[in-house]
Amino acid sequence: MTGDNKGDYQELVDEISELLGAPATLENRDFELIAFGVYDSEGELDASALDPVRTRSILTRRSTAAVRSWFEGFGITRAGGPVRIPPTPEAGVYRGRVCLPARHRGVVLGYVWLLDDEPGPSDAQLAAAMEVTARIGALLADEAQHGADLTRELRAVLTAQPGWPRDAVVAELRTALGARADGPHTMVCVTPWPSADPDDAPSPRTLPGATALCTVPRDGESQSLALLVRLRSADALTPATSAAARLLERAREVAAGEVAAGVAAGRVGLAGLGAAWEEASASARAALAEPRLGPVARWASIGPYRLLTSLPPASAQDPAVRALTSPAHHELARTAEVYLDCAGQAGRTAAELGIHRQTLYYRLSRVEQLTGLDLDDGEDRLLLHMTLKAGRL
Repeated sequence: MTGDNKGDYQELVDEISELLGAPATLENRDFELIAFGVYDSEGELDASALDPVRTRSILTRRSTAAVRSWFEGFGITRAGGPVRIPPTPEAGVYRGRVCLPARHRGVVLGYVWLLDDEPGPSDAQLAAAMEVTARIGALLADEAQHGADLTRELRAVLTAQPGWPRDAVVAELRTALGARADGPHTMVCVTPWPSADPDDAPSPRTLPGATALCTVPRDGESQSLALLVRLRSADALTPATSAAARLLERAREVAAGEVAAGVAAGRVGLAGLGAAWEEASASARAALAEPRLGPVARWASIGPYRLLTSLPPASAQDPAVRALTSPAHHELARTAEVYLDCAGQAGRTAAELGIHRQTLYYRLSRVEQLTGLDLDDGEDRLLLHMTLKAGRL
């Protein structure tokens, strides 16, 4: 979304607040906050104007699935005009609401909300507010179309073969982004993403610096979520890590297993977009393999995994180490990995594992017997360490 659109939404919400003499909020159809207008005819607005549902929406920029389902139960997704919703303290709704559906060509794209106090807005006021809401609906429709175009073009870039096929689709994405294409940016990967439907992803508007997002096939039937994030400078990655944290929160609401995120190094321009995606994907894989790196791992922070993630999967099955990596020898493999992580210091290793030194020495001798490797030899240590780390991936 462009900065101009953001300003337009705020101006339209402020216009509705003035028309109705009450503070209004605008959310998209997924109940993600777009704009919040404060109106106070008495010069003061205190906490009594807020209830838990409204407060959460403003502070976290979104409502829970339960809140969304509760409000939708009043028919707001089908309504063509204002809908009054009574206060329901047990649902955290201490104040009544008036919902103005923002529609375009019969499709609801968002909602304008205001608190419904006595005597409340007149029919004439609500009619005037609905005219403004229709303009919001048209703006949301334009933004949705532009977002769909960016989703398609970003996915084309990330799935294209290197060389001229990728260069061609990068040129199309550059045209769609305009001046933003030449600024600093980075890529975020969240994997595995629980849905291939782009409508199940958050709106880029709610994510810091987000420019475009799409899903990308990962392996088998799973997929990753890719997010292009604009930065103030190539070395200032805070918007990307903040956006990744929000995406992880969304993914964990529905994901059955572990989810992690990776952030690529910052870049200027789009020429290195393919490489940035590979870095972000590798960082996310590293965070899944090594929880201490996550839940959001930066490319610069994953150390040896920068190399290990570039190796083919078969490299984790070195013949010398294959027997050690069988499930029957899980404890021995863990002992060897911790020993090598501790630079071969027996005292540190024993303390980390919570075992006696003699137990450690016995296990290490078993590792040498199984693998034929000499743990006093640097190259043998390197082979074992790399294979065990690669096996996590």
